[in-house]
This record gives sequence, C-alpha cells and structure tokens, in this order.
Amino acid sequence: MSPALASALTFVSAAEEEFDPNDVTPGVVGFIATILIMLAVLLLVIDMVRRIRRVNYRAEARERIAAEEAAAAEAEAAPTVDGATDVTTDPAASDAPSEERDER
Repeated sequence: MSPALASALTFVSAAEEEFDPNDVTPGVVGFIATILIMLAVLLLVIDMVRRIRRVNYRAEARERIAAEEAAAAEAEAAPTVDGATDVTTDPAASDAPSEERDER
C-alpha cells in the first residue's frame, strides 16, 4: 500500500465518523470548575498583596525607630558648650516662632 493511498483511506474513514459537539465541550462542570479556580486565585492574590503591604509597613516602622534611636543617642553623646542645654532637650524649646517663646 502506498503512503498516498493510506492517507486517503484515513481521510475517508475520519469523514465517515459522526462528530458530536457535546463530546468536545467542557459543559457546565468545566465552567463551574474554571470559576472556582479563578475565585481561589483572586483570594490568594488579595492575601498576598495584604501580606506584602504589612511587611513593607513593618520595615518602614523599624527604619523610623532606628533613626529616632540614632538621633537620641547622638543627642546624648553631643557635648554641651559652657553648660548650655541642648535644644532638643530644652523643655522651653518648641516649633513656635521666637516671639511666642519669649512671651512665656
């Protein structure tokens, strides 16, 4: 048998078979399974984003605390000149303009 004849017989036998469209569609079960997988992935992504934000906020808080501790340690280590108090430890010092500080 020649290869051309074999392929022609295969084509003819394939054409004779009936095609049932219900055999090749996922149907309702496939649709429901796909929706459930999509919902599971969506919930996992939302949880992952929440956890990443939490880690970033904690890192920022640690950096702020470390910077405040370093500033406090530097203020304690800084020598005072002629017994003057440091501005950061002076209770009368504030962010108010100098005219308001003099009136107190």
